[in-house]
Amino acid sequence: MHEVEVSAVLPVYNDLLALKTAIPRSLETLEAIAPGRFELIVAEDGSTDGSTEFVRECEAKDPRVRLLHSDERLGRGRALNRAFAGASGSIVCYYDVDLATDMQHLPELVEAIRDGNDIATGSRLLPESVIVRSGGREIASRGYNTLVRTILGSSLCDHQCGFKAFRRDRLLSLIPSVTADHWFWDTEVLVRAQKNGYRIREFPVQWRQGEGTTVRRKDVVEMGSAILRLWWRLHVEKS
Repeated sequence: MHEVEVSAVLPVYNDLLALKTAIPRSLETLEAIAPGRFELIVAEDGSTDGSTEFVRECEAKDPRVRLLHSDERLGRGRALNRAFAGASGSIVCYYDVDLATDMQHLPELVEAIRDGNDIATGSRLLPESVIVRSGGREIASRGYNTLVRTILGSSLCDHQCGFKAFRRDRLLSLIPSVTADHWFWDTEVLVRAQKNGYRIREFPVQWRQGEGTTVRRKDVVEMGSAILRLWWRLHVEKS
């Protein structure tokens, strides 16, 4: 067995149908990027739809697949923290299991870390990005990212795109300061990384909205609250 260079993580919660496409596509794409030197970690927490059993079957057939199961619902951020802590690769990445971001961008994502960046992130909001989604989602996303740039001083365009890679050692030194345990994890990692002088590469992607994703009013309120909570923590820490 070769030394693992790239650990790719799929955060999963009741995603059986998506997994049936995502696992074979991931293995094919990763094999082209890091032949024989990668692992695919499925960070699955609290699923009740057969996702656990399906990944277990894949794991039994292919040693490149690893199931990281939790009986309790961890939330996206905690599940990612756990997966990255247990990963073997010097480069770690994750992407959404619905493959909303086109997998053609995965080589560029990994290459950005090989080139010396600490973090690479796909962006749906750069001029060259190609996205397909509803008007409501588009307005909410642009509004959210504008608030992150204005209130938290970020220089990035898109903080929530589920398509990111990291130098594992640099990420693990940052994670203890990250308090978000669910969807806000992505934003907090990028904001704290910038404040710590990390090298970040943001690049445009092709992205298509997954089915069944909607923005509710309470989500918008929670987004604003999370931004203000992080602003407060950053300023309290400084004082």
